[in-house]
Amino acid sequence: MRESELHEHIARHSSGLGSDVVVGPGDDCAVVRTPTGDVLLLTVDQLIEGRHFGAGTPIDAIARKAVARSVSDIAAMAGEPAWSVATAALPTDDTHAADLYDRLAAWARRWRCPLVGGDLATTAGPVSLTVTVIGRAHRARGPVLRSTAKPGEGVYVTGALGGSLASGRHLTFEPRVDEARALGDTLGDRLTSMIDLSDGLGRDAGRVARASGVRIEIDAALVSLADGVTTWRQALGDGEDHELCFTALGDVPGEVAGTPITRVGRVVEGAGCVVLDHGAEHDASEMGWEHEGGRQ
Repeated sequence: MRESELHEHIARHSSGLGSDVVVGPGDDCAVVRTPTGDVLLLTVDQLIEGRHFGAGTPIDAIARKAVARSVSDIAAMAGEPAWSVATAALPTDDTHAADLYDRLAAWARRWRCPLVGGDLATTAGPVSLTVTVIGRAHRARGPVLRSTAKPGEGVYVTGALGGSLASGRHLTFEPRVDEARALGDTLGDRLTSMIDLSDGLGRDAGRVARASGVRIEIDAALVSLADGVTTWRQALGDGEDHELCFTALGDVPGEVAGTPITRVGRVVEGAGCVVLDHGAEHDASEMGWEHEGGRQ
């Protein structure tokens, strides 16, 4: 079963979770409400040697990416990271466990979600790290979901896209927490949906379209290309950008928190996600990374 199919199966069969679960499986984070009325965001991500980083990757870079991936999910809902826990499965003869913990803890502090617990196991297989981050929803705007885009809105991205693996940026990206907070502060309810671009703009914008019941049209000529990227197909399909894609109504600033914002398309009636390129229409919803399928 492909990753996208499994995600849809889990979302369809996640019912009866209780009245305190505001959003269950199917978004960047779960959203829960505490008895005191606080709204918390919960997310978890894995990092596996051979898939997310190669042999010989420095310990600090591994730890950084492990924490950053989950922090980026909190940013996708315009939230604030608060706490984290981590697990690690390491080879029995690993001599870097203490250093790995130290670097995980340092990066967690860097993104304001101190490491407060976790678990350690040994394995004969590759190194595997799992980081869970708990965050607080934006105090004024509340959590920004994937499922609330509407026709008539613009589609925007932070930063530039493509080439993250070839450039090494997949190890050094900065989660857009400050940018997401600024968007929530500036746009309020006009910030209608948002997603972390982990699998590529095509596939991830397609997830927004599917969750919201709309059609997203991306203008190939407007897509911002990272250094070394020459085609919109590469920008949409490489994955691991960890920029934000969001929809909004009305005027949007061209920069937030020092990061450029680019309008790349629009939301219309219909279904799916397409790229419009010199009069031709291309299905974009399968452009990107798919576990068990690789890059499309």
